[in-house]
Amino acid sequence: MTLAIAHRDGNILVIDAIREVRPPFSPESAVGEFAQLLKRYRINRIEGDRYGGEWPVEQFRRHGLTYEAAPKPKSDLYRDLLPLVNSKLVDLVDHPKLVNQLASLERRTARGGRDSIDHAPGAHDDIANAVSGVVGAISGVGVFDFEFWHDDRTWSGGAPSGDDLLWFLRR
Repeated sequence: MTLAIAHRDGNILVIDAIREVRPPFSPESAVGEFAQLLKRYRINRIEGDRYGGEWPVEQFRRHGLTYEAAPKPKSDLYRDLLPLVNSKLVDLVDHPKLVNQLASLERRTARGGRDSIDHAPGAHDDIANAVSGVVGAISGVGVFDFEFWHDDRTWSGGAPSGDDLLWFLRR
């Protein structure tokens, strides 16, 4: 089980903490430890993968935390992390396992032509997944909430066409 905590400092996304609990362990105890750390950071809502179904939702709720499934799969999170790291917009902690896991990720193309990014067979990516997930949650990369707005205030020709609309990305 892994956990990553981050915050924004202006335009920079700063990784504050990484925790990993390796098997064998009690999942309930691990959630309890993570909940204590999250509360120290005054965090009451977290995002995670869908791996455990409703189990993590229920376990974190017992500790007063809201657990929501991340809207994107880890492959998309890895893809979105790369330009942020390369642009020095993410301040990663000096964590050898994180560096190793990120460097070991592989891009594969399925028969249908769709790319996926994942760890190699037999390897692990738990820490990389937690870090890319928290960066994705606070970066806003790939989050689109569009609204239509017409640029010409003298418009009187009815509904504007697609060419007459400006898209605004709101956060």
